[in-house]
Amino acid sequence: HHVAVACLTSDPDTSIREKEAYFTAMTRRNPPVVSLLLPLLAVATTSLAQDFDFFYFVLQWPGSYCDTAKSCCYPTSGKPAADFGIHGLWPNYNDGSYPSNCDPNNPYDASKVRDLLSTMRQKWPTLACPSSDGTQFWTHEWEKHGTCSESVLDQHGYFQAALKLKKQVDVLRILLDAGIQPDGGDYSLKSVVSAISDAIGYTPWIECNNDEGGNSQLYQVYLCVDTSAAKLIECPVLPRKRCGSEIEFPSF
Repeated sequence: HHVAVACLTSDPDTSIREKEAYFTAMTRRNPPVVSLLLPLLAVATTSLAQDFDFFYFVLQWPGSYCDTAKSCCYPTSGKPAADFGIHGLWPNYNDGSYPSNCDPNNPYDASKVRDLLSTMRQKWPTLACPSSDGTQFWTHEWEKHGTCSESVLDQHGYFQAALKLKKQVDVLRILLDAGIQPDGGDYSLKSVVSAISDAIGYTPWIECNNDEGGNSQLYQVYLCVDTSAAKLIECPVLPRKRCGSEIEFPSF
């Protein structure tokens, strides 16, 4: 390159246009090192940047979990409170897909959340069979979902964020204040959605399951949270499965 440049610049008859054409042709054949590095730098920057778009914060009604053909088992600590429990805090993409199992080198470690365990047993109880202390449930949630939020939250921060969100949004109180009670009665899906959206300012998504008789019942409430895991947002995308227009709210 240096030789060619010297020849060109030492020739007074070479026009500016010819020089521009020469350098354009040379650049196409031999891209500068900087231009080759730019895509690599972009990839490196992206890998360090946020790698998901928002969280689903999912709350579960224990009465609906248990009132199925499969039934449930209470945790070893005893029957949970008749309240919505945490299911999980799930990183998600705006196109509806989600990352999972992002860091096999960072397994769940109860010692990292020792100060939260008592509250987790109350607010994030397991209902899976056989009865357990919740460790398997929390392990699954951290390793499948939590590890995909490591750019924002460490293990303690992940569980703490979910517990803070639970405290921030009392879904059962919201529904009770709207006259929607877990008494086995039927309520319109619209009334459930409206009660929650009126209270928090954002539209929830309701997931239903079926009881032994095949009736649709209020099972889970999805709320969307920004990537800081602290602020509620309007959901960028909603799951596809829908409830019927009338849903049962079973007792627990």
